[in-house]
Formats: sequence, structure tokens, C-alpha cells
Amino acid sequence: MPTSLTLLDWSIVALYVAAVVGGGVVLSRGSNESMRDYFLGGNQMSVWLVMISVIATNQSAATFLGGPDNGFRGDYSYVASTLGGVLAALVATRFLLTRFYALKVTTVYELLAIRYGDGAKRAAGAMYLIGRVFASGARVYIAATAVAMMLFFNIEPQSVVLAVGVITLCSLGLTLAGGIRSVIWSDFGQFIVYFGAALIALASIWSQLSLSPAEALAALRETPDGTNKLVLFDFSLDFSKPFTVWAILTGVFLLNLGNFGLDQDTTQRLLTCRDARSAGRAVIASSLVAIPIVFVFVTIGQLLHLLYERPELIADAGAGGLAPEFNGESITVFMSYILTEMPTGVRGLATAGIVAAAISTMTSGLSAMSSVLVSDFYRPWKEAQAPDASPAHYVFAGRLGMLFFALALAAMAVLCFYWQRYTDMALLEFALAVMSFSYAGLLGVFFTAVFTGRGSSASVIAALAAGFIVILVQQSYIVDSLGLPAVMKSLAFPWQLLIGAGISIIVCMAGAGRTARE
Repeated sequence: MPTSLTLLDWSIVALYVAAVVGGGVVLSRGSNESMRDYFLGGNQMSVWLVMISVIATNQSAATFLGGPDNGFRGDYSYVASTLGGVLAALVATRFLLTRFYALKVTTVYELLAIRYGDGAKRAAGAMYLIGRVFASGARVYIAATAVAMMLFFNIEPQSVVLAVGVITLCSLGLTLAGGIRSVIWSDFGQFIVYFGAALIALASIWSQLSLSPAEALAALRETPDGTNKLVLFDFSLDFSKPFTVWAILTGVFLLNLGNFGLDQDTTQRLLTCRDARSAGRAVIASSLVAIPIVFVFVTIGQLLHLLYERPELIADAGAGGLAPEFNGESITVFMSYILTEMPTGVRGLATAGIVAAAISTMTSGLSAMSSVLVSDFYRPWKEAQAPDASPAHYVFAGRLGMLFFALALAAMAVLCFYWQRYTDMALLEFALAVMSFSYAGLLGVFFTAVFTGRGSSASVIAALAAGFIVILVQQSYIVDSLGLPAVMKSLAFPWQLLIGAGISIIVCMAGAGRTARE
């Protein structure tokens, strides 16, 4: 049974929450009087800080829990998937970031306004907002699962809902105060805490195994069921696997390209740098630094496999309780370890890491979504009604936007509680798959805009809708409800994204080309 957190553990968690909220506000002090200050930090953020923020944004709770889960269930092929991120960072730097800086945009979708008109920009912004509610909502659900286990030692629906509420309140307190500066600085602190907690957990698990490194490698190479958990590059042609080499070079690459270059959640951070060169350095560095970080989280899962499923390898077999049952909840195996195995104090630090990942999960999206809502929708409308509206008015509107999206993410997180259980997807795969809803259409539209002379405002809107629908009809619930062929839900998310983006390109290119408004 889980062990309750002690007063020392709770004190560490409370100190962390107070430090991250208070510190984020203090460190973000500066001018927030204009939209560019509030949403882009006045283009004054340093490369290294933006790099850490991008890493924290892209990993957060999904990696903290999903990475160990992936290692526990499978092999190291997820680590190989980071190569798709490196390739995507190079492409995004070369073809997208330079354009965004040259045009001095606040949101990446303003590029489409120049090419196809305001209708295309608003359509892309709307698709981003819908997709980001899906994707961030899924990550908030993952974080809420961990927080529910920490607070209530279960993941019953009512516990998860309460945990979502706790995460929402903490995140709002942080983002409303200092804008993107506050978010980026808090990302830095959260990354230090949750990755530090992971390193401590790795050392703690290793200390419970009576193995040398060579013996551990041998045990992972030859498991009782005959599988090799050390496989890094999977060259199989199994389209149900998400991290084969072929999936990494296609769908996983596209997923990361959408994340680095088309998702305002990440690109907003990159646009806070001084220039395109600095932004490129930040995104490429983040993709490289992510490799050892992902390796650590997957290795935690590998060692948990040895601890929980190979009792003969435990250092003190006579002590008992080293391989407790976690009630079939394999998605929370790392959280189960934290609550049952770690010593007092260290458990509090690791739990603070969970809270760090949870808060980072929600704050990463609120500022970005609000910037799109205000810049691409509200401001054009307001300027037509009242051209003399002050910059402070739009900052206030941005704060209201954050409040609205916080509620939307909380509602989506609750929906994902039931969605993920219906699909029975692994936690990490579920979080990545949900991102495909908006990326499929956006990838098709931006590919057409950047590399061809085709497309129109109408075809952009049609392509965005087509990409979303193609991903939707491949979901298990839709396939089952409509009685569609079961093979439609058997493809792993990289292949679903590849199909969705391909169809979106075809639809977008069907529109007649128009002269760019340079």
C-alpha cells in the first residue's frame, strides 16, 4: 500500500510551489505594458534560458511519467525518436524561423495572412487553438494522474478532477502575473527540480538492485519472455509501433517539425530571442540536450522492470516490500515507486518534481494560446471598433484569455481521463498522438505556403479541416462507433499524422495560387 507523505515531504512540496510562483513573478519583473513585452518578452530572452524553456515545454509531465512507463513496457526505441527532433529543429530553423523574424510576427500564423489573407491566418490560429486544447489537455490529465496519486493515493475520477483544479489554480497564479517572462523563468526552475528528481530516483532504484552494470545490461538484453529491452533502432515494418526507424524519419519528424515551427506554444518561446540566429541555436540545442534527458527517463523504466518483475535481482530479497503491487496501473509505475519506495525527504523532492512537471504542463500553453487569441482574433476586431485602444487594454485581454483557456484545458483534461482509458494507449503514446489533430492540417498548409506557389484562403481552410478529420476518423472510438474497418485504428500515431498531412497538402494545393502580399 502507498505510504503517506510525511510533514517533511509536504514542507518540501509547499516550499517548492511558493518558490516557483513567487520566484517566477520576481524574476520576470520588467515592462509588460505592450503586447510584445507581455507575449514575447521584448525579444530579450537569452538563448540558454529559451533552450531550457523549450525542453521543459516539450517534456513536462508526459516525459516524467510516460518516459519511465515506455521503458518499463518496452525498449530504448523512444530514445532513438529524439533524432527526429534534431532533424526537425534543423529544418524549422532553415525554413521557418528566419521567415518569422523577418516579418516580425507575434504569432506564426501571421505568415499565412501575408500569403493568403486574414481568413487563412484566422483559420490556422483557430486550428492551433483547438489542437492545443486537445494536446495540453492530455498533458494536464497525465499530470493530474500523478497529483491525484500524491494527494489521494488513487486515480478515481473525483480525485483526478480535484487534482486538475489544483494544477489550474497554481498555473493561473503564475501566468497571469508576469506574462511570457514569468513562464520562461518558471520553466527553468521546474526543469531543474523535475530532472533533478529523476536523477535521484535513478540512483535510488539502482541502489536496490544487487547488480553490476554488466549484469544489468545482460538482464535487460535477455528477459524471461525472450525480448531484448536494449534495442535502440527498431527496423521492423510493424506499422502499429510508434518508434520504428521508418516512423521516426517520417511521422515523428513531422510531429517535431509541427512542434518547433508551427505550434505557437513552442515558437512563442523561440520568438523571444533577439534574432533568428539566436532562436535557431536555442531550438537546435534543445533537441540535442533532450537526447540524454529522455535516456534517463527511459532508463528509470528499465530499472523499474528489473525491480518489479525480476525479484531475483533485488539486493535485499529478505526485506520484502521492494516489489509492491501497483494495482495494474502500469501507467503510474514511476509514481507508485516514488510513493512506496523512496525515503522521507527524498520522496518530498521527487513529489515536488511531479508538481513542477504538472505546473509546467499548463503554463506552457496558456500564454501561447492567449497570444493567438488576442493577436489574430481580438485585436483586429477591436482596432476596427476602437482604433485608439491602449496597449494595456490588450495585455488585460490577454490575461482574460488565459483564464478562459485554463478552464478549457481543465475540461479537456477530464475528458482525456475517459478517452485514454477507452483507447488503452500507453501514456506517452497517448500524449503524442493527441498532438496530431492540429499538426496534420498545419503541416499541409505551411508546406504549401513555403514550398509552392499554390493555395488560396479557401483551400487553406479546407486543408485544415481535412487534416483534423483524417486524424479523427482513425481514433478507436470513432472507428468502433461507425463500424469502420478495424485496421483504421491499428496504425501508430506517426503513420496517422503522415496520412493526415499528405491529404492536407493535396487539398491545400488544389487552390489556385495568388500573389504574395509582401
